[in-house]
Amino acid sequence: MSGEKEEWDFDLRPGEQMKVTSEMKTMFDKHGLIVVRSLFDDEENSKLRQAAEHKDGLTNHSFLQADANDGDSGLRSIEMVLWNHPGNDVTGMMARVHKMATSMEIFMGCKEMYHWHSKLIMKHARSGGSHVWHQDYGYWYTGGVLYPDMGTVLVAIDKCTPENGCLEVLPGSHKCGRVDHINVGGQVTVDPKRLQLLRNHIKTYQVPLNPGDTIFTHANLVHRAPQNHSETRRWCYGIAYNDVQNSPHDDKFHPVYTPLIKVDDDCVRKCENFTDFTGKDFYKRDFDSF
Repeated sequence: MSGEKEEWDFDLRPGEQMKVTSEMKTMFDKHGLIVVRSLFDDEENSKLRQAAEHKDGLTNHSFLQADANDGDSGLRSIEMVLWNHPGNDVTGMMARVHKMATSMEIFMGCKEMYHWHSKLIMKHARSGGSHVWHQDYGYWYTGGVLYPDMGTVLVAIDKCTPENGCLEVLPGSHKCGRVDHINVGGQVTVDPKRLQLLRNHIKTYQVPLNPGDTIFTHANLVHRAPQNHSETRRWCYGIAYNDVQNSPHDDKFHPVYTPLIKVDDDCVRKCENFTDFTGKDFYKRDFDSF
C-alpha cells in the first residue's frame, strides 16, 4: 500500500456539507470506488455505535457466516445482521440521508435508487473471518437483478486497519463487467484463474478507515476483507442501493422496488431510536444472495 493519498480518496472538512463534485464523479467512474473521510462526525458515529452495541438492538438478529478460508476448523466466522428495509431507527436514518443515498445516485448515474439491503458486519478480535475476493453483483446476479446498476456504502464504526482486516480493492476492476464466481465455503468468490489475471494486471490496495469514514463502491468492483488476527474488533455498517429500473424479477431473496424516503443530513444526529425496528424485515438466516 502506498503512503501517498490516492486520487479516489477525499476529505471532508469539519462542518463541510457532502457534495459530489465533478472530480469525485470522474474518479468513481475510473476506479469504481470513492473514499469520503469523516462523512459522519464523532456525534453521528457515536449514535451508530450505540445502535450497533445496544443490548436490545441489532445483534439480537445476528447469524454467523462461515469463513471460506478457514477450511473445516470452524474457528473463524463473520457475525452479521441483514435487513431489507431501512426503517426509522438510527441505522435507517443513516441509509436515508442525502449524503448517502443521493450521493450514490450521482456516482452511479441513476435518477433514483432504492434501499436494497443493509448489514452490520462484525469481525471480532482474533476470530473474525474473511470475505473472499468477490464482486457484490456476483452475489446479487443470482437474486433476480439483470443489471449491475447497484452500489454499496461501507461506514466504519471502528478503526479499520490492515491488521484487523480492512477492505482490499482492485481499482478499476468494475470495468471488467461481471466475472464468473464459484461457491466456496458458504461464500462466492471470483473464479481463481480470472482473479489471478486481474491481480497480475491491477495493483491491490488496502483501504484503512477511521470511524465515520465511508467508501462508496460499484457493484462490480472486485474486493475482499481478510481475517482479523488483531486484538481489536472491526465493525462496519454497509448499505446497498439498487436502481429503480433494476427491481428483481424474483423476490425470493429481496423485495421488489420500494421507494426510499430520503431525509435531511442532520437526521442521524437528531434520531434517538435505537431499538424500534418496525418494518426492517431482518433475514432469519444467511442466503446465497446477500
